[in-house]
This record gives sequence, structure tokens and C-alpha cells, in this order.
Amino acid sequence: QVQVVESGGGLVQPGGSVRLSCTASGSIRSIFPVGWYRQAPGKQRELVAGFAIGGRTNYADSVKGRFTISRDNAKNTVYLQMNELKPEDTAVYYCLYSGRWGQGTQVTVSS
Repeated sequence: QVQVVESGGGLVQPGGSVRLSCTASGSIRSIFPVGWYRQAPGKQRELVAGFAIGGRTNYADSVKGRFTISRDNAKNTVYLQMNELKPEDTAVYYCLYSGRWGQGTQVTVSS
């Protein structure tokens, strides 16, 4: 069983930055699928950024150039650095690691 825990969310002003962390534990055979998703009120969950097998990264068009996904395999941890945040980035952010979802962490962008 794999457990996934996110951290790092909160309230941030427009134009600000925040880094989310996601740490997995348990019996992990492969980190894939792995990535960050978000769900805003009244909307479906969408991919924000993810790693594909082979090392390629994928980003939603709305976050390209502002968000960066990275990982530390030794720590079973994935990060999401979010810069130049906008109010429309407000959502619950979920980590997917080894096919398991975390509980989500709220990011609110507001002045």
C-alpha cells in the first residue's frame, strides 16, 4: 500500500510563489504515473504537470513558464514550484504518485 501526502499550500498574493511537496511511502515499485493535478470549485480535476516514462515533463498550457515540476527519487518526493501565481490558479492541488492520490492541499491566490 502506498500513502501519499501533500504539503505546502496556503494563501498567496497574486504574483507570488509557493512550492508544493508530495511524499510517498510504502511499497513503491514504480513512481509512475506521477504528477500534480488541480481541481477548482465546479470544475473537473485537470493535469497541471507530470512526468512521463523516459523523463519528459508535461505541463498544462496555462502554467507553462510559471510552474516547474521536479522530483527527488531517493526521497520519493515530487515538488511543484509555482511562480507568478494568478487568482485562476486557486484550486485544491492533488499529487498522484505511483498511481495513488494524496488528500490534496488548498492553494488560494488572492489579495
